[in-house]
Amino acid sequence: MTLAHVSDPHFGRIAHPGIVDALVQEINDRPVDLVTVSGDLTQRARPSEFDAATDMLQRFDPPVIVVPGNHDVYPWWRPVRRLLTPLRRYQSMVSANLTPDHITDKIAVLGINSAHGRTIKGGRIGSSERHAIRRFFRGMEDRFKVLVLHHHLTQIQALGPHDVARQAEATLNVAADAGVNLILCGHLHISHVEPLEIVPNERRIVIASAGTATSTRGRGSNRKTNFYNRIDIADDHFRIEERRYVADTETFVSDNVSTFERFVPSPMS
Repeated sequence: MTLAHVSDPHFGRIAHPGIVDALVQEINDRPVDLVTVSGDLTQRARPSEFDAATDMLQRFDPPVIVVPGNHDVYPWWRPVRRLLTPLRRYQSMVSANLTPDHITDKIAVLGINSAHGRTIKGGRIGSSERHAIRRFFRGMEDRFKVLVLHHHLTQIQALGPHDVARQAEATLNVAADAGVNLILCGHLHISHVEPLEIVPNERRIVIASAGTATSTRGRGSNRKTNFYNRIDIADDHFRIEERRYVADTETFVSDNVSTFERFVPSPMS
C-alpha cells in the first residue's frame, strides 16, 4: 500500500502558480492507493477557497480521505456561525463526513475532526471522536492502522514550542490502546517524522507531521518551503518519504526518508 499525505494547502495563500498542478500530477503519475488530507484546505473558509480546494481533491485519481483544520471553520468576524455551526461551509462544500475511513485487507485508515469554533487556532477532540477510534480499529489487528487529524496529540521537541489539541493525551492513549501504527497530522507547517515510544520495544506510534503542501505559510526551518509525504507500507516495515517542492523545475523531489520496523502487537487492555 502507498499513501500520499497532503496537509495545509491553504487555498487563498498559494505559494507558486504551478504548485497545485505539480502536486496533482505527482500523485497521479506515481502509484498511490489513497490520498489523505489533514486539514486547513483554506485560509479563511471563503467559498472561493473551498471551490479551489475541492477542485484539487476531485483531480486526484486515487480515493481521498479529508478532515478539516482550524482555518476551515468560520473566522472570528462571523462569531455566531463560528460558535454554532463552525464547519457548515466545509461540510456543504467538501464533505459532510467528519470521520471518514478507508479499509482494505491490508490497511485501516480513520480520519477524525479536531477543528472547532470555540478555540482560536488550537484543536479539541471530544469523547465521540475517541469512541470512533475505539470502534473503528477494534478487530483490525491484521491491518496497518492509520489515524488522520489536523492537530497534534503530543509535544514534539524538534518542532519547538507548539500547541496540542485539547484532550490530546486522552486521545493519544486511546490510539495506543487501539494499536494505531501511524498518525498523520499537520497544522504546524513544518515537515517532520518522529517515532513516539508508548511501551519500549513493544509499542510505538510514528507521527508524521506534514509541511504545508502548497501555501506561503511554511514556518521555521520550512519557511518558504512546501512538502507532502509519501508512505510505502510493506509487511514488515514502512517508509515515509518527505517530498519537497522545487519552484524552478515545478517538481517535487525527495528530501528525507525514514524507515521503521512494523510492530504488530495485540491491542493493550
